[in-house]
Amino acid sequence: MINKVILIGNLGKDPEVRQLENGASVARFSVATNENYKDKSGEWQTITEWHNIVAWRNLAEKAEKQLSKGGMVYIEGKLTTKKWQDKDGIDRYNTDVVALQLRSLEKRESAGSPNQNFPKAADEFPVSKVEESAAKSTTTKLEVVEDDDLPF
Repeated sequence: MINKVILIGNLGKDPEVRQLENGASVARFSVATNENYKDKSGEWQTITEWHNIVAWRNLAEKAEKQLSKGGMVYIEGKLTTKKWQDKDGIDRYNTDVVALQLRSLEKRESAGSPNQNFPKAADEFPVSKVEESAAKSTTTKLEVVEDDDLPF
C-alpha cells in the first residue's frame, strides 16, 4: 500500500512552529495549489485548493528558517486524518499532509550562477530516522522491463 503526496504550491502563511513538552518541534502551515481549466464559455477558470501541512523536528526548524508566506515550495509526504469531537459532540475530521521532505523553490539571489533558480541537493531538508524508515516501509520495488522495439 502507498500513501504518498507530492505538492508544489505557495505558502499561505509563515510556518507556525511550537515546541512540545518532549522537546520535539512541530511546524504547521498551509500551501495553495491551483488548477486551471476552460469553462463551457471558453473562459479560463482557476480553482485553488488549500492543503494543511505538518512538519516535525528538524524539518520543522528548517521550514521556519527557510520558508515564508507566498514562497513556492515542493512538499513530499503522506496524508493523515484525525477524528475529534466538537463541543456539541459531533464527529469532525482533519486531514493533513505530514511532510517527509520539503524544498524551497524560490529564486536565489547569488549572481553568476547559471542554475541559480534551481534548488540544489543541499537545500533538501533531512528527515528523521523514524520518518525515513516509515517512508521506506511504504515504498514498493518496481521491475524494470526492457523493450527493444522502443523508437529511441
